[in-house]
Amino acid sequence: MNIFEIYKDKINEIVKKSKDKIILPENLASINLSVPPNQFNSDISSNIAMIISKINNSSPFEMAERIKKILSNELPEIKEISIAKPGFLNFKFNNNFWNFFLKDVLIKKDSYGIDLSKKKKKYLIEFVSANPTGPLHVGHCRGAILGDVLSNLLIFNKHVVTKEYYVNDYGNQILNFTKSVYLRIREILHNDKFPIDNPDLYPGEYIIEISKNILKNNKNLKFDSFSSVSKKLTEISVKESLKIIKSNLKNLGIIHDNFISETDIVNAKEVDKVIKKLKSKNYIFEGKIKAPEGETDKNWVERKQLLFKSTHFGDDKDRALQKSDKSWTYFASDLAYHNNKLERKYDVLINILGADHAGYIKRIVSGVEALSNNETKLDCKISQLVKLIKNGKPFKMSKRKGDYITVEDLINEVGRDASRFIMLNRSSDVELDFDFEKVKEKSKDNPLYYVQYCYARISSVFRNIKKNINDDIKIDSYNFQYTEDELKIIRKISEWPRCIDISTIKLEPHRIPIYLYELASDFHSYWNKGKEDESKRFIDKNNNITNDKVVFLKLISNVIRSGMNILGVETPEKM
Repeated sequence: MNIFEIYKDKINEIVKKSKDKIILPENLASINLSVPPNQFNSDISSNIAMIISKINNSSPFEMAERIKKILSNELPEIKEISIAKPGFLNFKFNNNFWNFFLKDVLIKKDSYGIDLSKKKKKYLIEFVSANPTGPLHVGHCRGAILGDVLSNLLIFNKHVVTKEYYVNDYGNQILNFTKSVYLRIREILHNDKFPIDNPDLYPGEYIIEISKNILKNNKNLKFDSFSSVSKKLTEISVKESLKIIKSNLKNLGIIHDNFISETDIVNAKEVDKVIKKLKSKNYIFEGKIKAPEGETDKNWVERKQLLFKSTHFGDDKDRALQKSDKSWTYFASDLAYHNNKLERKYDVLINILGADHAGYIKRIVSGVEALSNNETKLDCKISQLVKLIKNGKPFKMSKRKGDYITVEDLINEVGRDASRFIMLNRSSDVELDFDFEKVKEKSKDNPLYYVQYCYARISSVFRNIKKNINDDIKIDSYNFQYTEDELKIIRKISEWPRCIDISTIKLEPHRIPIYLYELASDFHSYWNKGKEDESKRFIDKNNNITNDKVVFLKLISNVIRSGMNILGVETPEKM
């Protein structure tokens, strides 16, 4: 029950049919209902008067007065309509409305917040897609959690979601990775010294572990020369690396549906197919491109090469598809991969990209536009950098896995729940400070603790009355009179479907932990008042609880659990 959407439609329809002959715009998208500021002591607020005042040759305030007059006799569940400058209409519901609302939400249980009115879509979300050359580091962690929670959010709203990892197992980085494994194997077998100072190689200890596993499981494989074994070794090494990556992801609570190999894409001639397709659309030509920024003249040779007309779609320059040795660029194989996505008939494609890929977005979006004739949308979300802080200073944990801080290190330090919740506590397009002291605190300054503690407190009340927090409750009569403090929390509960809706439309799951923290804060404030005011205590001195309090607690716990399930975070009943 999204009261904001329901009453937006009701108000628009009443105004449209009124005898006052008020003109409404064809597109009503800019008319919305929101949460009014606390000082207005109202439940919902509408901007309709300000939106339509100009086309009705009226001031916003005068328009608001006209609309107020129309609505006064049409909405019996509204006990008060007030106007706030410059023309906001604020509405306060009567007690009967809130009792109806409580009953509806209680019946829906964990499904409260799902919008069944909108058409359901098929989504393909590609996220992480880190090079299979070693363990995932903290930079990957934020994007991984973003992709997983976004998937959970869309699934919660009854969309169909496929979670996909694109394995970049083709190109120079894989060649260097395989060489690193080969040299570590030679070191193990023949004491050949590993060239630790070679910047192209991967020196991490995980390479040694991979090498030992390969030797253990491939006893017939010979390592006399790199050229004779490189093809097979690459295949095996990538598999071993993916085992590490999948383990990292599993420890974060993330399981992908598909792993798609770039090598398989290239070997299946998918690149040739997509080049042919783009040529038929006249989006490919032979031309020359200027040296990239930062390249000196002596390092750049201008030559004719195959180019994609990405400028046709708003990119700042056309993009190369073929290297000087006639092999395909990463962009060409990525176009082939996205064409493969399109052939699988998804309604929406979403890519979660790291901060270092921000400049890549326009060209791949251009490619999808060209390949789909603008029929399929590609939405790219950037996962910005994470700054780890301990004792007020940048924190560097063990570098055993290589020259970076791993996901495994992070989980060992703070746990999965903290990793997931805190990584989502800010919009993904801004940098995040991850403070190890703060995420371990048992205080309001630790949002994860504060939300989990809210659920644990409610659980303790149910234990005291010999009930389980997850049990259904049956109420014969809804005629509760809630205080203003209680109504404040109920109003917050009424915002949950709106939070889900906006988070889904904007693909911004960070709104969920923020909402849960606000709800938990309101609850803790109310709980603390009970220390001084007996009327605000949930259980009286005879260990009894009223039905209104049971319903009140049940609704809060349902929303907390529902939100934490989307985040992939536990709701402990004891803390």
